Amino acid sequence: MRPPPLWLLWLLLCGLGATAPPLDSFSQLAAPQHLNLHLYNDEQILSWAPSPPTNDTRPVVYQVEYKFIKGSWNKVKDVNCTDITETKCDFTRGGGLNSFTGLRQVSLRVRAKQGSLTSEWVTLSKFEHYCNVTVGPPRNISVTPGKGSLIIQFSPPFDVTTDASFKYHVHYWEKTGTQQVSGPFTKNSIVLNDLKPFGVYCLQIETQLIVNDGNTCPPRSSFSKVSCHETTGNAYTRLQVTLIPVGIFLSLLGLTGACFFLFLKYQSQVKYLFQAPPNIPEQIKEYLKDPDQPILEVLDKDSSPKDDAWDSVSIISSLEKEQDRVLQTL
Repeated sequence: MRPPPLWLLWLLLCGLGATAPPLDSFSQLAAPQHLNLHLYNDEQILSWAPSPPTNDTRPVVYQVEYKFIKGSWNKVKDVNCTDITETKCDFTRGGGLNSFTGLRQVSLRVRAKQGSLTSEWVTLSKFEHYCNVTVGPPRNISVTPGKGSLIIQFSPPFDVTTDASFKYHVHYWEKTGTQQVSGPFTKNSIVLNDLKPFGVYCLQIETQLIVNDGNTCPPRSSFSKVSCHETTGNAYTRLQVTLIPVGIFLSLLGLTGACFFLFLKYQSQVKYLFQAPPNIPEQIKEYLKDPDQPILEVLDKDSSPKDDAWDSVSIISSLEKEQDRVLQTL
């Protein structure tokens, strides 16, 4: 067998020492985007936007980790938030809330994974549950009408630790009255007294989450929906409430009828009482001002020309002519 040519050996040696081709520049996945933490009462749900799609057909999964302010990153143990395909992690489903309650500062981070490719971690700013939670209204509100009172019972929005407590104010008003506020209350049973029997009152409960002294979290509050209720009373009170307006109406009706009957019976006397008083003639007034002048001159001077003057006088017939006419007729 003939040995290979020298030029072929030279090419093989150069090929073995050649540089390997460069790796694919897209060696990492794009990171998840728009992390959002939903905190409402005892709900804690972390969600995010998925990574942009690639040409790889393998599924993309996500991993969630947490840490406290003085600790290392850990996987979530109470719920399954490792290698999940959905783009959220609900910490309230399996008791994970117990780790994140109170005033403990918590940080969360998420990354994507596809086969051997991974993305960078995306970290959410730290949060404190009592300082960032949205407080809802009380739950299971029931109102029982009483005799001039309303008995209100309810449950707190969620359970709290010794780091905080709830306080309640009741805003109530009669439908035609002004709003009043009663409280604060710390118990879940409230009685509104001194209300009108069989009165309709509307109310609204304000809930405040108060963090204990020494912390900088502001109070967080919410209002329940408005509901209206009618108070009760005994049978005598109900009779009073019904008869008083009826009695007033009947009294006014009877008084009106009596006045009308008296007017018809004494109509002439009533007209006489309400007619205008007689006036003193102007001549008499002039005479009273100056009694020394003769009364007849005053009357002649001030007599109205409309009463005593005529433009012309016509004699229609005389007595003698009338007698002659009668005799001729006979």
